[in-house]
Amino acid sequence: MTLRRILAQNLRRVRQERSLTQEELADLAGINRNYVGMIEREENAATVDVLESLAKALSIEAADLLAKIR
Repeated sequence: MTLRRILAQNLRRVRQERSLTQEELADLAGINRNYVGMIEREENAATVDVLESLAKALSIEAADLLAKIR
């Protein structure tokens, strides 16, 4: 499994667990809603800065978004 896919799956899972829409998460992270969707669809790779912003918005460690779920 690629790192891009792991990030996409983890981001979507955590976002949904927090009952957030892509738009709400984007607002919290200070990024464009379309970018969140592109990351979740594996169409774009997040920068380290965006990864950090998303993790902070979700109240988790950035490394958790990259951890492979077993």
